Amino acid sequence: MLQTVRSHRGIVVAPHHQAAQAGLRVLEEGGNAIEAMVAAASTIAVAYPHMNALGGDNFWLIHAPGQDVIGIDACGGAVSGWQEALRVSAEEWGGTLPVSRLLEDAAFLAEDGISVTRTQAANTAAKMGEMKAAPGFAEIYLDQGKPWHEGARFRQPRLAETLKALGQRGLDDFYRGELARAIAADLERAGTPLRLADLARHEALRVAPLMTEIAGHKVFNMPPPTQGLASLILLAVFDRLGVGEAEGFDFVHGLVESTKRAFRVRDRHVTDPAYMDVDPASFLQDHILDAMAADIDPTQALPRPEASSKGDTVWLGAIDGEGRALSFIQSIYWEFGSGVVLDETGITWQNRGVSFSLDEAHHNALRPHRRPFHTIQPALAQLSDGRVMPYGTMGGEGQPQTQAMLFSRHVLFG
Repeated sequence: MLQTVRSHRGIVVAPHHQAAQAGLRVLEEGGNAIEAMVAAASTIAVAYPHMNALGGDNFWLIHAPGQDVIGIDACGGAVSGWQEALRVSAEEWGGTLPVSRLLEDAAFLAEDGISVTRTQAANTAAKMGEMKAAPGFAEIYLDQGKPWHEGARFRQPRLAETLKALGQRGLDDFYRGELARAIAADLERAGTPLRLADLARHEALRVAPLMTEIAGHKVFNMPPPTQGLASLILLAVFDRLGVGEAEGFDFVHGLVESTKRAFRVRDRHVTDPAYMDVDPASFLQDHILDAMAADIDPTQALPRPEASSKGDTVWLGAIDGEGRALSFIQSIYWEFGSGVVLDETGITWQNRGVSFSLDEAHHNALRPHRRPFHTIQPALAQLSDGRVMPYGTMGGEGQPQTQAMLFSRHVLFG
């Protein structure tokens, strides 16, 4: 970036301009960063429907000056994440904007239409063969049996009504109200095992993030079931290698080899924390990280035979005029998730259960009420000079690696 964008009233970043604009409008009206993020998150679910949706989930890192960083684990429920974050906004930040206002842009764009993005058009064409038979997919994502072309006006009227209903009746309606009953009926008709009782028992969790220090900076990420632990291990191991500049063999080799050590831990241990027999924070102890760094040969690459996993998502960030900052990530896992679009509500449903294994002995074995392993994880750093840096990326397994590139290039090497 040749010129840095600066603002004293706050800033919102998103992978689609209309989502960023929705969040910015909230800040301009006096809303806080959480309220702005809910506006942006609901809008990006409309504007980037192949990457995230109300039927997906999200994770939050929330920073307020002088306070502990808050993590929100909304595994299995995007709307529950919005709900829990707004509870923080109301109880701790004095937030007052109604849900109907925060979902206003999303509802309008779902009804009035968005311009189909290049990535939506390309992903529809690429995935049509495997998705077109999924219940509801062809009706919304295809135009007379063909992918919507880039720039076409894409309307989602049933989703618009769902967003309006949430604005009128509150976000809890998604899980325990009239909307929940419609969702449950749609899911049953689509052939899924999910029922109304599963929606009713769901709630987002407020959790303590994982943290490690890198060159005097505090770096935060989400605990399991996300791969946030791998992101922190990667950076902490790389920091111990003594690489002096952000280009050249040592830089690339160091990051790649640090990734392999981090993924060893992730692939062996990370799952629903209720099923883990080891404290994830224990892997961030100095002697453990020192040993991982010492295991790296500066001239030899470690083989990596393990298969990689795919997945797409959206990352958004916001900072308000009070210096409160958010790192936020929302996903349906693979492009279009399961491909299922619910009939009554127009909601696209995720396929995060792909992360489970049908091998009973696997550490991510499928169990009732168990949370699946998550590739998505937002990052946030409190820099030693007082600045706060929310950062993140889309990209499944690539997320820890891209995060490491962003942090090391910007923070460590200027």
